[in-house]
Amino acid sequence: MTSEKITAAAAGTWNLGDLTVNRIGFGAMRLTGSAAFHHGTPSDRDRSIAVLRRAIELGVNHIDTAAFYFSSLRSANELINSALAPYADELVIAAKVGPFRDYSGEWGTSARPEDLRGHVEENLRQLGRDHLDVVYLRRMRQDSIAEHFGALAELRDAGLIRHLAVSDVEPRHLAEALAIAPVVSVQNKYGLDFPDPGTDALVRTCGEQGIAFVPFFAIAGKGGALGPGDTADDEVLAVARAHGASPAQIRLAWTLQQGPHVLAIPGTGNPDHLAENVAAGALRLTDDEMARLDALHTRGQ
Repeated sequence: MTSEKITAAAAGTWNLGDLTVNRIGFGAMRLTGSAAFHHGTPSDRDRSIAVLRRAIELGVNHIDTAAFYFSSLRSANELINSALAPYADELVIAAKVGPFRDYSGEWGTSARPEDLRGHVEENLRQLGRDHLDVVYLRRMRQDSIAEHFGALAELRDAGLIRHLAVSDVEPRHLAEALAIAPVVSVQNKYGLDFPDPGTDALVRTCGEQGIAFVPFFAIAGKGGALGPGDTADDEVLAVARAHGASPAQIRLAWTLQQGPHVLAIPGTGNPDHLAENVAAGALRLTDDEMARLDALHTRGQ
């Protein structure tokens, strides 16, 4: 499919609280290089900045980032600050807190509730902002998130955060959070290649409650943080051929058609891939194609 003139508006919009975003956004993790959490090849800084600016030109107004998105020479937040500050009023920047990496890149223990203010302030410092639009509490294997989420709710009351969200959670964790403060979004691993009945149910629950569901690794599949592999199921390839699209675009289109509350934040450091990802928001799969892909999704359940 031709992607040059398609903007993120083609996917439609959703409200994160009082903030309206196009349903195709941008994930910043892969801006930093070939292995954002390891010591792979650092990205070309000028190219990463150009990708961010091109994303805005293509109508992207929702960027997902974190202070722990860095490689040996690159920081996603610093790149965003350099490319986009001063920020447009309509640009929504979401950050995640909870996990921690030291300056050598090694993962530390998960944050205690009293650590979260420092995590929020570090994101603010790197981004050059006085508040964060959306902050996800990324659960790090805790059985209960109530104490951690309560700490973030206090930071929202203090004006450092506008809206609260949760990540890597089960329905019981979402219920815990909602008992403390409103939740505008849930971010979990989800995609065509992840057959997980629990996550499928959580997607439906979010839709019923008017909460956005924002999957990560929707394109990458089993490749996870290392990115998509070179293989695609025959069913995905057949649908892609019918639309003159790539398998990645079909994966994104399938994801978006799970409900109007489902957003996408595909990440890339490649300007051509960026345009393809944004253009996927204009794809509309037929009922028959969705049924075939749904069967592929549930095959391993």
